[in-house]
This record gives sequence, C-alpha cells and structure tokens, in this order.
Amino acid sequence: MTEDEQAIRQVIATWIGASQSGDTATILSLMTNDVVFMVPGQEPFGREVFEATANQFGAAGLQIDGINDVVELQIQGNWAFTRNRINLSITPAAGEPMQRAGYTLTLFRREADGRWRVARDANLLMPKS
Repeated sequence: MTEDEQAIRQVIATWIGASQSGDTATILSLMTNDVVFMVPGQEPFGREVFEATANQFGAAGLQIDGINDVVELQIQGNWAFTRNRINLSITPAAGEPMQRAGYTLTLFRREADGRWRVARDANLLMPKS
C-alpha cells in the first residue's frame, strides 16, 4: 500500500471515529472548503449545510456506529476516489436505532498542504430492511 493510499484510508478512519464521537470540528477539517455532498432526495449541498446538520444531530443526542469498508481506491495525481460499502446504525437519544446501508463514491483532493481531503461525496445509503 502506498503512502497516499494509507493517508486516504486514515482520512476515512478518522471521519468514522469523529462521527461516532460527535466531533464535528474534526470532520470539517477532513473536507475541502468547496466540498459538495450528494444524497438521494436533496439538492447537492456544501460545507455550511453539512455543519448545520451535524450540529443538529449532535444537539439531538444521536449516536452513530458503523462500518465503512473501502471496496475500491484509485489515485490519479492530486485526485483520488473511493467506493465504499457502509453499514450504519443511527440511534436517537430516546428511540430505536435506524439502520442504513449502501455505497458511497467519494472524491479526495490533495491540497496545497499535502493533506488529502474529501472534495465530493455521493452517498447512496438507504434504510435497511
């Protein structure tokens, strides 16, 4: 595994850990300023909407736990993509866990400081039956 592959896998692992602990600041540090997220049923959104939503989830006491398996990772210069299989459990403070599973396609960009960050993310998670 190359140094770049390790760095990208570390971004993913850090993102998952920060999601589980509700550490929005760390998650924001892992994305570019011009990041774009695409999810079913919504218009694409950027960093500000992501942050506001993450803060709402944190204030609501949601707990997130799950697995993010990298199925494919390709690097081309300062750009890379991963295709991941994700299986999440999202538990409200007073409620039953919601299960979500599916794939994401994430584009990473190596920025001027040499760090890889999430630049685009297409999240295709659906409720698990």
